[in-house]
Amino acid sequence: MLTSKWFEKRGLIVSCQALPDEPLYSGDTMTKMAKAAEMAGAIGIRTNGEEDIRRIKQAVNLPVIGLIKRVIPDSAIFITPTLEEVKAIIEAGADIVALDVTERENRLEQVNLLIDYAHEQGVGVMADISTLEEGLAAERLGVDLIGTTLSGYTPYSPQQEKPDFLLIERLSELVKVPVVAEGRIWTPDEAARALEAGATYVVVGSAITRPQLITQKYMQALTKYSNRNTEIK
Repeated sequence: MLTSKWFEKRGLIVSCQALPDEPLYSGDTMTKMAKAAEMAGAIGIRTNGEEDIRRIKQAVNLPVIGLIKRVIPDSAIFITPTLEEVKAIIEAGADIVALDVTERENRLEQVNLLIDYAHEQGVGVMADISTLEEGLAAERLGVDLIGTTLSGYTPYSPQQEKPDFLLIERLSELVKVPVVAEGRIWTPDEAARALEAGATYVVVGSAITRPQLITQKYMQALTKYSNRNTEIK
């Protein structure tokens, strides 16, 4: 099984992210999440924004995958869209830059500049893709890791509630760089299944570090139970 120079073994990368409209945004909350993940045995951290990248890199002895989520009007590209974000991520100290490497908006024809710049600075690149074809294209562009992050988040990729295990399996069979399973992984069993499907690394975020979404899952289950019992009565 392929591994990368940043991670010594296969395992769990914890995504410690909070957006501005979420209760855990700002301060050192994500740094504490990262320290807890390290304590539990995670092999790496994925995080968003210059401040969290910088704080987490200083607080843990783990490789950090950095990204910057930026909304650009009339664009669907959200994850590290331009060279400006790549430079900021590297300046903040990330070991690896995560980029949108999808077919949208001719991205595949433009993203090579961002990949080349990161490599020139001695930083790795993780391609966030949504389909097998995008993964193969990302490998040709020279990325170091390929993540299934955006499967289900582009209109032409499979729209499903569960992780895209088929994509993980097919990528693992066809590419020569490590595959990172990411997206809608909610249980330990699903994480283990992703490794079984061929992933080298598994990223879990919401199920560990976004309590409002975890609570929502419980509420949905309880509401469904209550509604079912009401119907029976």
